Amino acid sequence: MTDDPRQHTAERVRRGMFHNDRAAQALGMEVAQIAPGQACVTMTVREDMLNGHALCHGGLITTLADTAFAYACNSYDELTVASSIAVDFLAPGRLGDVLSAQANEVSKAGRTGVYDCDVRNQRGERIAVFRGRSYTARGKPAVPAADPA
Repeated sequence: MTDDPRQHTAERVRRGMFHNDRAAQALGMEVAQIAPGQACVTMTVREDMLNGHALCHGGLITTLADTAFAYACNSYDELTVASSIAVDFLAPGRLGDVLSAQANEVSKAGRTGVYDCDVRNQRGERIAVFRGRSYTARGKPAVPAADPA
């Protein structure tokens, strides 16, 4: 663990957000890494995540990327929401794949930000690219001051 207060804040945000993140929990996601302006979230493709072509549903790949984006842009403990997203699918996710979404801050100026997210499988093959634009509320923390129990 580092003595960097910004990293401590990011870790506290990860704990606080995940405690209430029912969607991520239901989909079996894990926040594998967080740092100021960055997050990596993983998800294993399950049978109930497959579409009619036996491939991971694109909406679930988008949800994975959007989740990494959310943790990255809230890592400063300022309540931040998405204002827009764009996603391009490059290859299919398949049953049993472990998908990793790595979100990185591209720009943060005032109350707006831009974040890019790369989604890859366990072999490092790129599945999707995602860009999210964020909007930060004035003076509102992303999580309560005390860690959840």
